[in-house]
Amino acid sequence: QVQLVESGGGLVQAGGSLRLSCVASGRTFSRYPMAWFRHPPGKEREFVATISGSGGSTYYTTSVKGRFTISRDNAKNTVYLQMNSLKPEDTAVYYCAAGVVPGIATESNYNYWGQGTQVTVSS
Repeated sequence: QVQLVESGGGLVQAGGSLRLSCVASGRTFSRYPMAWFRHPPGKEREFVATISGSGGSTYYTTSVKGRFTISRDNAKNTVYLQMNSLKPEDTAVYYCAAGVVPGIATESNYNYWGQGTQVTVSS
């Protein structure tokens, strides 16, 4: 019902910026709260940020507050993650997900997942 495709990952030096994009194929994109998760190498997948269907509410994990910004353009069926002041510990595969209840950081709230995009931050 919903297919998600991430893009925008790459290699960047510490202190640099990247913008990730996630495009959804469905016709009801605005009904879904969206989120970004990441999976660092050798560690468990973790929540990064989420945004409500209208874009009116956003939530972030503490480690990225002030550096990352989640946004969405419902007319384009796209959610973004602007990442500034990147650190080596931000290195991970970043996943886009579509959920049920807004403002939830738990993976079980999200029914649809993209394939991920690699972000590597060098020191």
